[in-house]
Amino acid sequence: MYWTLELASYLEDAPWPATKEELIDFSIRAGAPMEVVENLQELEDEDEVYETIEDIWPDYPTKEDFFFNEDEY
Repeated sequence: MYWTLELASYLEDAPWPATKEELIDFSIRAGAPMEVVENLQELEDEDEVYETIEDIWPDYPTKEDFFFNEDEY
């Protein structure tokens, strides 16, 4: 399983919290690439409820990871 920012962006509007099957269904309906669906299918726990993308991809970059100062603009 591998994630990129582009692949993870397809889950931004997902109905969080969601189960593995709900995320797969959402990805298919949203027209996400097959890589997104394949990554979700590789999740081990069928019944776990995922609260955010960070539960799936712990290294998901957050706003704090970028050095952009919003106050300057």
